[in-house]
Amino acid sequence: MPTVVETDVLIVGSGPAGASAALALSTYGVPNIVVTRYASLADTPRAHITNQRTMEVLRDLGVEQDVIAQATPQHLMGNTTFCTSLAGEELGRVRSWGNDPLVQAAHELASPTRMCDMPQHLMEPVLVDAAVARGTSLRFQTEYVSHTQDADGVTATVRDRLRGDTYEIRAKYLIGADGGRSKVAEDAGLPMGGQMGVAGSINIVFEADLSKYTAHRPSTLYWVLAPGATVGGIGAGLVRCVRPWNEWLIVWGYDVTAGAPDLTTEYAESVVRQLVGDDDIPVTIKSSSAWTVNEMYAETYSLGRVFCAGDATHRHPPSNGLGSNTSIQDSYNLAWKLKLVLDGTADPKLLDTYTAERAPIGKQVVTRANQSIGETAPIFEALDGLSPQTPERLWANIAARKDATEAAEKQRARLREAIAFKVYEFNAHGVDLNQRYASDAVVPDGTGEEVFTRDPELHHQPTSRPGARVPHAWITAGTRTLSTLDTVGKGRFTLLTGIGGEDWIRAAEAQDVDIATVVVGPGQQYEDPYGDWARLSEISDAGALLVRPDGFVAFRHATAAPDAEALLSDALRRILGHA
Repeated sequence: MPTVVETDVLIVGSGPAGASAALALSTYGVPNIVVTRYASLADTPRAHITNQRTMEVLRDLGVEQDVIAQATPQHLMGNTTFCTSLAGEELGRVRSWGNDPLVQAAHELASPTRMCDMPQHLMEPVLVDAAVARGTSLRFQTEYVSHTQDADGVTATVRDRLRGDTYEIRAKYLIGADGGRSKVAEDAGLPMGGQMGVAGSINIVFEADLSKYTAHRPSTLYWVLAPGATVGGIGAGLVRCVRPWNEWLIVWGYDVTAGAPDLTTEYAESVVRQLVGDDDIPVTIKSSSAWTVNEMYAETYSLGRVFCAGDATHRHPPSNGLGSNTSIQDSYNLAWKLKLVLDGTADPKLLDTYTAERAPIGKQVVTRANQSIGETAPIFEALDGLSPQTPERLWANIAARKDATEAAEKQRARLREAIAFKVYEFNAHGVDLNQRYASDAVVPDGTGEEVFTRDPELHHQPTSRPGARVPHAWITAGTRTLSTLDTVGKGRFTLLTGIGGEDWIRAAEAQDVDIATVVVGPGQQYEDPYGDWARLSEISDAGALLVRPDGFVAFRHATAAPDAEALLSDALRRILGHA
């Protein structure tokens, strides 16, 4: 009888969700094993847009600089271009991914990090290498088969694909991060909303020097409006830069009811030629694959000791670049809770807050990504390009926008408005940063419901309300300048206060929970030379914020309190599930 392998947490899948779960758990000292049925990490670019919130997570986990070293920087991402082909006519551009001057200022004010373009085949090794270096055990070619669970743990059966035999891994908890066809989620019976396979897309990875068509308008995405571009897929032909300006990925639609076309090299090259528009440039096809556009989300992210994360729980097209970001943030939310439950600090009830906090985010992401597909249609409508017609008719409609007529002027205005409206896909700063949690791991402070002063999808609104991410402000410690976000995280709670907050400091030190203390003010441990923290903290100098290990505010008291210890103790009991 083979020996059962034992660990605290078994993670199925080594993609962004699984790899980041392993990294966070190993950073927190929690033993874990990752199994993947594949022989290697991702070998195609797949997910790539990495937003500020995810970069904050990676900053806290100590790999931000490793990502920056390999990623395409923000300033090369943002001239999202609409054209008839790369070599053809340009129809308009959207300053994207924080590269609009006003949005760039908002990005600078919101976070110490910058978004970047980090393709998945480069991101996964950064996460996995760091996880393994910190203690994760990684098993390639090891396929999850099934699991059973009892009151004390989960027993998973896995198959060694090299030897062909099966064996068991016994874990206290199981994380299913096994993608959009998750067997863990299926076996756990997680209820799903929405539907799979609503449209069809093809990914074609290729190499070509396209600098003559792209370097002067650097971008991550080039959208091509051409005959057939509205069939299936994500609303238009897409030429995506993987590495400037020689590695590329094309997304092209197909009729999902008719099935995917035969993905021969000749077919792939014909699509590349159509979207590039220059038959003389040498092209090397690296790979091609078909996939479906999905609109599905889990209503519950766990069953007992089994949790799912990433594409296992939210399945959607790549619009808005939210997939890997949401996956990494799922795992970051779950990891600290598992750590505190495993070391006895928290009651297992804390783990119920994972679904309460992340499921609404997953549903929002699926809805937003699919809505962005529909928002491409007005661009075609402005060119009368949605009704059945010959390619010649479409080209004539595109050419007509140049006429010196009243009709052409209206057409130009409609086209500009339609392209500008894509800001909801390419500059949705609020979707990235306005996440709000409502769960038992957040203690309301009695203030009324939050009112957003601007569109919450487009604009980030910082707040220290319980359930919101702690606001970023630049503060100093001696000669060092750092973000308020740099004072929190690291796997423990943090209490932030100011001059007059001594009762809160004593209260934090009196707890059985590991709580770091941060005092901000003149002559204190940290100073606020710009006055930004005084404005953003939304508490008096003698008030306090208790920030969770994931950087979200768990408890807020705006003023001094003679009963600070009792208030903080009660808040922690509620947060940790002991109340």
